[in-house]
Amino acid sequence: MKKVALISHGCAKNLVDSELILGALTQNGYEITLDEALTDIVIVNTCSFIHDAEKESIDTILELVNSGKKVIVSGCLAQKHGDELKKAIPEVSALVGTTDFGRIADIIKSIENGTEYIEKIKKNPDYIYPENIERQQITMGASSYIKIADGCNYRCGYCIIPHLRGNYHSRKMEDIIEEAKNLVGKGVTEIILIAQDTTGYGVDLYKKTVLAELLKKLNNIENIGWIRVMYAYPAQMTDELLDTIAQCEKVVKYIDIPLQHSHPEVLKRMNRPSFDYKPMIENIRKRIPGVAIRTAFIVGYPEETEEEFNHLYNFVKEMKFNKMGVFKYSREKGTLSYNMKPQVPKKVMNERYKKLMKLQQEISKSINETYIGKTIPCIIENYSDDGYVTARTQNDAPEVDGVVYIKTDKQVVPGDIENIKIIDCDEYDLIGNL
Repeated sequence: MKKVALISHGCAKNLVDSELILGALTQNGYEITLDEALTDIVIVNTCSFIHDAEKESIDTILELVNSGKKVIVSGCLAQKHGDELKKAIPEVSALVGTTDFGRIADIIKSIENGTEYIEKIKKNPDYIYPENIERQQITMGASSYIKIADGCNYRCGYCIIPHLRGNYHSRKMEDIIEEAKNLVGKGVTEIILIAQDTTGYGVDLYKKTVLAELLKKLNNIENIGWIRVMYAYPAQMTDELLDTIAQCEKVVKYIDIPLQHSHPEVLKRMNRPSFDYKPMIENIRKRIPGVAIRTAFIVGYPEETEEEFNHLYNFVKEMKFNKMGVFKYSREKGTLSYNMKPQVPKKVMNERYKKLMKLQQEISKSINETYIGKTIPCIIENYSDDGYVTARTQNDAPEVDGVVYIKTDKQVVPGDIENIKIIDCDEYDLIGNL
């Protein structure tokens, strides 16, 4: 049986695509490995959201072709750059766009039969989830992602995703519920719902957003521990959705809502919902007692003035978000903001980034200190190299948020939810005893 290796870059949504690629290969009789040393054919599923992500993907591709591997480049980088990528790295064996990964098994067969180069990239991608492929999970642990939709109908000024993925397409509710049941049957404790915009779920299929209904149905599945929703959109934070999150005991009280900025003029230039976000945040906190809110902001968007940045700084200072990411604006061809002038100098961007991150560290530390002495449920993840058990609270999503380091002599099992007494903290992580 022929072995094929896969390397996955980028976000959780890309990880699901990588697992679908592995599923398609398995269905076609290929053996999968995550160790590229064991095979001469390697798939690199790439990210192209910002410049740094592209560089990471390109570095991997160069390293592999230089070691003599036959490299299939799939995903966003291939979709975005296509011919340019082939000219820059002529040694690649295939380029596969964001919507053609179900054909990778056929592409590999052609390469094995001597075809030197294959390109499968749709000019106008339209991502439809391949329900006929069973995902082969790369990571089987406490948590697993379920992609409930892909593509995006919004056209934010900094974002290339609609060009790479097409318009918004929801999966059928029954398919999502079936996948959740299968994952729970494999021992997964936490289900994490993802899409470019989870709050828009169902708008294309059911002519209205039905995320609240989906959450209620998932909440009824036996043996699910936690259900988490990522990537909410400000304009879709309805009272019905908030009340559903509050009422469903398995849905964690955690809202991930990337706001991107606070100043109405910057939001207009970003082509984002431009309204005062403060009442919305207050409404979320009122309707979901004890909620943790994660958000993300962009500093250095074209034309951002000192006054506009200060507005954002003061907004963050007042709102005291539990979790926050800050991104420096990345100028991407094909976006509305690419030709905007003036572009903010990198030095200014870096200063704003550091200032906002320093503020958030102080806020995060003060929030973490409120947990000291409390006992809270945590999902066990694994053992760290220095003898601690690592876990997460309901307020922490995997990979992006903090962890709980636990001192214990007790045997624990990844995926189990244990009550942990918090004894100390730093800016982002907690320390506890079991």
